[in-house]
Amino acid sequence: MLLLDDMGTSLVHIAAVVGASLVLPLLLDRRRTLHRTLVLAIAAMLALRYAWWRATETVAPFGLTLDWFVSWTFLALELACLVSSLSVFLLLCRTRDRRGEADRNAGWWAPGPAPRVVVLVATYNEDEEVLERTLAGASALDHPNLEVWVCDDGRREWLARLSRRFGARYVTRPDNAHAKAGNINHALALMAASGDPPDFVAVLDADFVPHRNFLRRALALFHAPDVALVQTPQHFFNPDPIQNNLGLKRSYPDEQRFFFHELMPARDAWGIAFCCGTSSVIRFGPLHDIGYFPTSSVTEDFLLSLALGEAGWRTVFLDEPLTEGLAPEGVKEYICQRARWCLGQMQIARGPFGPLSRRRMHLRDRWSVADAVLNWMFPFSFRIAALTVPLLYWYGNILVVDAEVADVVSHFGAYYLFAIFAMNFISDGRVVPLLADIAQTLGAFPIARASYVGLFKPKGHPFRVTAKGGDRSRVVVQWALMRPFLVILVLTVIGLALGLLSWRFEFEDAGDGKIVTLFWTLYNILVLSLTILACIELPRNDRRTSDVPERVTIHGAGGAPTRAWIRGVTVSGARLRGIEIDPGTRLSVVLREGLAVRAEVTRREAGSTIVRFDLDDASRAALLRMIHGEGAEPNVMRPRTFGAIGDVLVRLATGRP
Repeated sequence: MLLLDDMGTSLVHIAAVVGASLVLPLLLDRRRTLHRTLVLAIAAMLALRYAWWRATETVAPFGLTLDWFVSWTFLALELACLVSSLSVFLLLCRTRDRRGEADRNAGWWAPGPAPRVVVLVATYNEDEEVLERTLAGASALDHPNLEVWVCDDGRREWLARLSRRFGARYVTRPDNAHAKAGNINHALALMAASGDPPDFVAVLDADFVPHRNFLRRALALFHAPDVALVQTPQHFFNPDPIQNNLGLKRSYPDEQRFFFHELMPARDAWGIAFCCGTSSVIRFGPLHDIGYFPTSSVTEDFLLSLALGEAGWRTVFLDEPLTEGLAPEGVKEYICQRARWCLGQMQIARGPFGPLSRRRMHLRDRWSVADAVLNWMFPFSFRIAALTVPLLYWYGNILVVDAEVADVVSHFGAYYLFAIFAMNFISDGRVVPLLADIAQTLGAFPIARASYVGLFKPKGHPFRVTAKGGDRSRVVVQWALMRPFLVILVLTVIGLALGLLSWRFEFEDAGDGKIVTLFWTLYNILVLSLTILACIELPRNDRRTSDVPERVTIHGAGGAPTRAWIRGVTVSGARLRGIEIDPGTRLSVVLREGLAVRAEVTRREAGSTIVRFDLDDASRAALLRMIHGEGAEPNVMRPRTFGAIGDVLVRLATGRP
């Protein structure tokens, strides 16, 4: 009877959380600080309630035993993650949208001349196709006083020719010291030595194409004389490995949407937005005064904002889709990139701009660095522990979390459900818990390793470039990345089977603790299975297409010019809808703004025609600008939860997205 009473109380707690989750969105506005603070304060109180319960009622009693050591070590990791969550809750209490400010201050320099801007494209080993679209976009920016510099650490002759074709200056240096930061600094030193440096520099990675209005919108925020850097979000026209390999291209956003559209506006509201490298614009004077980009960390961009902040300058964030680039295309590249970010943050924490530094840093900047350290150091280590700790029960009868089911539902269940609601309320529905766990699990081992290596040995680590391009046309199984998850999954399934068989005969009675461990184990099996699936890389066809169907005029199909709808425009060709033309027919297709391209019909289908474009250099560049240099966000922005679940089930059932 007491157990039923406890479970009834727990269900009341869950019902209260569910009810609040349904009612609060009707009463509150996520854009208002007070309303955000209210929701996140409730989440924080539930987190603290859960932490107190975990620490006082669920761990092994003190003693020099394996049970005590494992139980308290796991608790310490979990509490560290909760501290990280509390920091994020506090951060997200505020948000700032600067789009109206950019509207009001467009062209603030008038009636004087437009400021001079140099766009720096830093490159090392990217393919010609990648750089061609970047230069096509950069050379067409709608700013009247503009130069484009290509900073090539690969010293490639074909790139020198490509740069001349787009009217860009081609720059090399004798060595590759300090990688990307050193490459940019070399160009900045050349500008300073010329005696006529620009007013601003914009930084683009080699695979990022700016939209036509990138400079016009970003420069508007420099109306404030103390702004040294404007950062804009990074969007990607191809799916990241999780989207691609789990079949989520149409239903789930890439992993960085929450960061760029929730965390960065929140950081901006607190005055701790930071440079993210590409897609940023920087005032040259302050950059020159601090000695250009710092080189003591492989995440020189974050460190740059700290150095500018110490000198009295601000970094601000403009949340608009103003550039688009390539997300890492393979799982190895995806993990390598994030491990590099983690390593760089640890290097910063151990360097002169660490949270305990004696420099003249603002308290908010110290918090910014500490928050980044917490975010990288503990959640990934905890993820590894969460996958492996249940094995101790199945193989050794070590109960790490000794709790009644009713208490777990009341404390963990209430906190977990409300935290999910709070994050989705703040982010307008961008959080899908299971998929977030898979993303974290996928990089858990290398990122956890990078966090501790960076913290205890911060120096002597090379900058690893995220590879882009290459052949992605076949299935590739990343066995090395999959192996630890496969081993843990096999051990989990075997341990579960043995444990269930032996419950009746051998294991001591663990009370409800074994039920908790059972559900924990089943969830781990699900996460591990999907993580293993994400390590099987599916073929890609990620060429960017124009955003929406549009009407075009067709000449050469016989008779008068014909109107049709065009879809899926790439530099290779497109589909014409509502018209059927025989294969081999030569056409001229007039796209938006009068751009006429030559085309040949390759296939005729019911109600549509497939054409292949025949482009010269000028029309190819114009078409690249049309595809990449304008329009809205090129990828999924918000998840369709049921659609994502359905897509994953299709992927599991058929092996295809």
